[in-house]
Amino acid sequence: MGRMHAPGKGISSSSLPYSRNAPSWVKTSSEEVVDQICKLSKKGLTPSQIGVILRDQHGIPLVKTVTGNKIVRILRSKGLAPEIPEDLYHLIKKAVSVRKHLEKFRKDKDSKFRLILIESRIRRLARYYITAGQLPPTWKYEAATASALVA
Repeated sequence: MGRMHAPGKGISSSSLPYSRNAPSWVKTSSEEVVDQICKLSKKGLTPSQIGVILRDQHGIPLVKTVTGNKIVRILRSKGLAPEIPEDLYHLIKKAVSVRKHLEKFRKDKDSKFRLILIESRIRRLARYYITAGQLPPTWKYEAATASALVA
């Protein structure tokens, strides 16, 4: 499947190992991993940042193989999950920064076009998350209130 707003059709990416159980060299127990995830989340880190720290500093290649659940599911069960999903949050953050740029440079037509593409991606992703039940049905993206969401 092609990219949404680009001509590329690339599928190049790294693939996960087939084995669904934890490697033999991982000695950390499931409870310890869950405690570390909760501790890092309380510090204000996002789920992807938590995964990078667990991989680089604690030697846990995949949280799902060790605990049986993904990081966001663990956070949701503990009541620590972010209110809006991470990918949607970063798109909104990008749209806010482009909008701020356009206030300063009003004649930047390319940025205006890119802002339209970013906001259409936000609406499409929000529609998916509403149907998936991760966002409330009344949630709506509005450019005026977007800066309050990412602040």
